[in-house]
Parts: sequence; structure tokens; C-alpha cells
Amino acid sequence: MCAKEARLEGAIQSGGRLDRALAEACPPEAALSRERIKALIGEGRVTINGQTVTQPSFKAPDGARFAITLPATRPLDAVAQDIPLVIAYEDEHLIVVDKPAGLVVHPAAGNPDGTLVNALLHHCKGQLSGIGGVERPGIVHRIDKDTSGLLVVAKSTQAHEGLARQFADHSIERAYLAITHGVPVPPQGTLRGIMARHPTDRKRMALIQQSLREEGESGRGKHAITHYRLIEALSADVRSGASLVECRLETGRTHQVRVHMASINHPLVGDPVYCRSQKSLKPLLAELGFARQALHAAVLGFIHPVSGETIRLASPLPADMRELLARLGSCHADQTDLLSPNGANNGPRKGGDQPWPPHRDAC
Repeated sequence: MCAKEARLEGAIQSGGRLDRALAEACPPEAALSRERIKALIGEGRVTINGQTVTQPSFKAPDGARFAITLPATRPLDAVAQDIPLVIAYEDEHLIVVDKPAGLVVHPAAGNPDGTLVNALLHHCKGQLSGIGGVERPGIVHRIDKDTSGLLVVAKSTQAHEGLARQFADHSIERAYLAITHGVPVPPQGTLRGIMARHPTDRKRMALIQQSLREEGESGRGKHAITHYRLIEALSADVRSGASLVECRLETGRTHQVRVHMASINHPLVGDPVYCRSQKSLKPLLAELGFARQALHAAVLGFIHPVSGETIRLASPLPADMRELLARLGSCHADQTDLLSPNGANNGPRKGGDQPWPPHRDAC
């Protein structure tokens, strides 16, 4: 962490556009992205052969001497709080947290503190190198407040950029376990669609018609893909029963699993936003005090952005979902091998749909 201004000097090895030339010339340990370098140039913090340059497009000559003044890292406008965390993996570059349901990831208007970021500021004190010039944990993806499971967070700019690239190219392996209303038919499949904020209810996401998107709403919505597989039917009744389902994400949109499963009339049990009309399990949920969507981020796999090591982590179902499964008559409430053998960091299935292993028979 840079507590005061620092100076980085060197020579441009390959001339051309300044921001690109500096990104190539700076040592990897400096962890300066091209976007960060552009910002530093615009702030007047870069000199070429002793002259300040403020245009990223400036043509730098081969062999020119450069100097970059790095500002002191400023603290994030959030307070560090000693909130207990379950750590699935940690090293100097990143941390993977097994988030409990009920914990918000990032401070916002309705949750100014008591969040995962506040907890990480305390846990990682002195370990954050300053992402974008701010001493903060690098949040590269999020999990809804009332969803539990694995979440990776960067401690440095290098790790943040490497993880962000993997999320952008959909090479991250993400598998969720969900308890849904009814029994999906067919028992496995791929759900695709354009997902956007609901036009009248801003707390909801919705699938929008491609035709509407092409007829004047071209900037609205993002493509979303979820692969689902039935693990166990907890009732033979397609509509009034329940099921344990595996969902693998090829994209990572807000509420993606919740919206996709609701779109095929199998919303997540307990979901207060997308499952308002399902009443068959309400007495049981009230008895158990189960007041969230039954969704758990069970597997997270990625390539370590610094070491290149394959990381694949699994999180067992939390106690509230295990108890719910047991009351629904599941044979697998206490098992940890529920997910398909996708292999370490193979990521979600792309291209043509590949066959899943068959779902498990009922007891």
C-alpha cells in the first residue's frame, strides 16, 4: 500500500501512443492498468524526457525516459468493521469468502455499513494495495443479500483486472444450488434471454422480448444464459411439489437464476420478489423461519490471476437450506457431492448443449 506519493521511472521500449507504451514499459509489480495510466496522464502525473504530457494519445518516441508520480493511496469512504467472516481461500492477492445469507456485499443508501466491504476493510487491513488509487477490496462480482455462498474479492489491481477479464469472457465456473417450486420439465436445459430492469418495478429484473429490443430499446438489457439440471424431485407433482436444482451460470446478471427459473414457472422457494403467488410451502417456511430465496453459490472456479494456478472451491449447503430439504423429504440434505462433475475451471458448458449426468432418483 502506498502511504505517500511514489515515483516510477524508466524508458519506453516501443514507441507509439503514450498510454499503450507506458502499459508495456511499466513492470508487472507496479500493477498499473492502461486505464489507470490514462487517468494519471490526464492528472498531469506523467513526464516524457522531463516534459509533462497530459494527452494519452501523445506519440512517445522509442527510448524516451518517462516518470510517473503515483499519488498516495486514499482510504475508502467506508468504515472498517469487525464482522466475522468464513474464509474459503486467501493469499496476498485475493480472498474468497463464504458469504452468509443476510449480508449485503457493498455499502449503499439503505445499507451504509455492516456490509461485506466493511468486514473486508477490517480483515484485510494493511493488505490492500490501492485499486484505482483507493485502498479498497476489489469487488468483481456480487451475490444478492439473501443468497449465500462463495464470492471472490481482489486485494490488488493486478488481481482485480485478471479476475474481471475472466468474468468478462465467461471462463469463471459458477454453480448454484437452488430449491424450486415444482419439478422442471424437461429435467435439464439451457435458459437464454435478454435481461433488463423491470419497466415499472425497479427492484425487479425481467426478460424482455428481442423484438422490443430491436425496435427502439437497443441499449436496454444484456444477454443471460443459465444451464439447469434437476438433482432431485422432492414431489412427483410438477406444479405443487419442489425440487433441488443445479444452476450453472454462463453469464452473471443481476437476479439471473431467480429470473430464469421463474420464467419457466419454477421460481425459487422463499423468493419474496419472483415467487409471490406460490402458497403451497408458506406454512412450512413460516414454521422454519425461512425468509429468503433458497439459493446458494456452491462452486467457484477460476485461474489465479497472478500465479496461474487453478482454483476450485466448493461450499456445502448452509444449515437453513439443509433443514428445508430434510423437511421436504430429500435424501441428499446432508450430502456435499450434489453437483455435476464439471471439472476444475472448465466453466459452464458453451456451444452445443452437452448431456448432464442423470438426476438422482427419489428415495
